[in-house]
Formats: sequence, C-alpha cells, structure tokens
Amino acid sequence: MSVHLISALEAMARYDQFDAVIDARSEGEHAEDHLPGALNWPSLNNEERIQVGTLYKQVSPFEAQKIGASLVAANISRHIQTHVLDKARNWQPLIYCWRGGKRSNSLALILGQIGFKVHLIEGGYKAFRKAVIEDTPERVRPLQFRVLCGPTGSGKTRLLQALAAQGAQVLDLEALASHRASVLGVIPGRPQPTQKAFETLLWDALRRLDPRRPVFVEAESKKVGNVTIPDSLIQAMRASPCVRLELSLQGRVQLLMEDYEYFVKDAAFFCERLDRLTDLKGHAVVDDWKARVHAGQIAEVVAELLEKHYDPGYETSTARNFRQYPDALKLALSGPDADAMAQAASTLLQGSR
Repeated sequence: MSVHLISALEAMARYDQFDAVIDARSEGEHAEDHLPGALNWPSLNNEERIQVGTLYKQVSPFEAQKIGASLVAANISRHIQTHVLDKARNWQPLIYCWRGGKRSNSLALILGQIGFKVHLIEGGYKAFRKAVIEDTPERVRPLQFRVLCGPTGSGKTRLLQALAAQGAQVLDLEALASHRASVLGVIPGRPQPTQKAFETLLWDALRRLDPRRPVFVEAESKKVGNVTIPDSLIQAMRASPCVRLELSLQGRVQLLMEDYEYFVKDAAFFCERLDRLTDLKGHAVVDDWKARVHAGQIAEVVAELLEKHYDPGYETSTARNFRQYPDALKLALSGPDADAMAQAASTLLQGSR
C-alpha cells in the first residue's frame, strides 16, 4: 500500500506535481467549491449521502456504516472501471473529501493497494479552504499591480486581453467572477461561482503570478456581481499605480454594443436589467429607455446610460478609492477595435519595462 498523508500547505506547495486531483465528496459539495481542476469521483452521491445521514440519525451509526460501506464500495468500483484502468503505475493522484475522513480514505486505500502512489490531504477540503484564506494575502503582498481605470466602455477588459496576448501578466477578476461588474454585468448562460469557489479560483490565479513582473488588473469595486474581492487584494489594488484609459463616447458605445451583443439581440432581457435602475433613475426615465430599446434605438439608450448613469461621479469615486488615480498615466485609445487595443498594449508595456 502506498498512501501518503500530507498537510493542506504541502498540497498547495506541490499542487502541480500531481497527475490528478480527486474530490471524493458528493456532486453538490463539489459544485459549491472544489480544489482547482479537481475531478469529482463521489464516494457517496447526493442522494446516497442523505440516505446514510438519515440512517445515522434515525436508526443507528452501525446500520449507516453498513449501508454506507456498500455504497462506497460500489461507487469506487465504478470509478476504477471508468477512470483508472488505463492509468500507468507511476500515476500519482491527490485525494480529498470534506475533512479527510472515510470517503477519501476508502478511495485512497484501494488505489494505494492497487499500487499507485496516492497522496491524501489531512483535514480534507476544510483544511485546504482554511489554507486558501490564509495564503491569499501572502500571494497578494509581493505583487506589483498596475490598475486599468476608465469609465464604462473605455476598453479595460479588451486592453487586459490585449496585454495578455502580448505576454503580460494579467489578473482578470471579471472572468473569474463570470460577471462584468455592473447592474448590466450579468452574462447569460454563465452563472457566477459561489464566494468560496471565487476565492479558490482567485488563489489559483494568484499563485501563478511572478512577483518580479507587473500584474495588470482592472479597477473594480469590492463586489463583482454577487462575489466579493478579498480585502487584501482590493486594498493592494487601491494603493497601486493607475492607468487611465480614454476613448470617445462614440467608441465606447460601439464597444458596448459589440461586447454586450446579447442585450442588442434580446430587448426583453435588456429591459429586465434596466428595471433594476428604477430606484435610482425613476419610472419615467427607465420606462422611456425601455420603450426606445423596443423601438430599436439601442445605441441611443446606451449613450444615455453612459452619460446619465455611469459617468456622473466616476472621477470623484475613482479618485476616492484609488489613491494614485490623480497621478494616473493617461492612455488615449484610437478606437475600440483589436488593432487599437494591441497598439495601446504595446505602448503600455514599453513604458512599464
């Protein structure tokens, strides 16, 4: 048998050395959050976990253990048939469950007896989650952030992507959060991760960054949709040098019409999101916008949203939250197109070397 118990911190340090990370928890637990890239091989699925838990409480722990063992054995057999038969002897998985208990130990024991070198996280997901929370500020501390600022539609996300394409280090918080960080920022078909999952994804992104090189990131408020950026990161961003993007109103409208194409194609969906501005703008303004959206005047509505909702107070708010914003490097964009973004990225990278 070859099963090695390791701490969550050691698992973090050696994370990329394992051939697979296996989550032995149920599908529901896995969906809420899991280790980066983890495969879900449930020892007990959602229904079975409830069944065993009910037996434990209402009948006896002994009866629950018998049924649980039968179910776990059947599930592990299926996982081996489906996923393991083609693995070479040198395959090394990292396995965990909720607290490093019977679900992960059962799987690890059998794989170890087959002859694989198995690593098991002591304390399971719970220990790894604690380590993520504690390690994130340590990952943030040495990083050199360059914060891309600019009003809505000024091209921050496109520039971030252009910078990445040219080899720069970027931290795309909106991609991690599956949200574009405004009342209209919901992305159809892409539900946001849970707060726990967002923090795990963020930790995974942070650990890959080189502290010796600058990291470009968009200016964000503390919340991106329904998830919250950890204090250590938001404070580091707010203390970092800023770049202010400048793009004409026409260019901003064009960019938003392209990047939010689903609003252009689905007037009802656009209007549903506009309804969320009623408390701020009043029924008359929002009803007028909705009528014009249904009339096909979407570009005009987008321009008004920028001028009447997004832009007022932007400078004051950004200067208040980002200490170096008043001294920000100004970067004028010739347009929202890919060539303009590539040129801007090149200019910015030359200046940061």
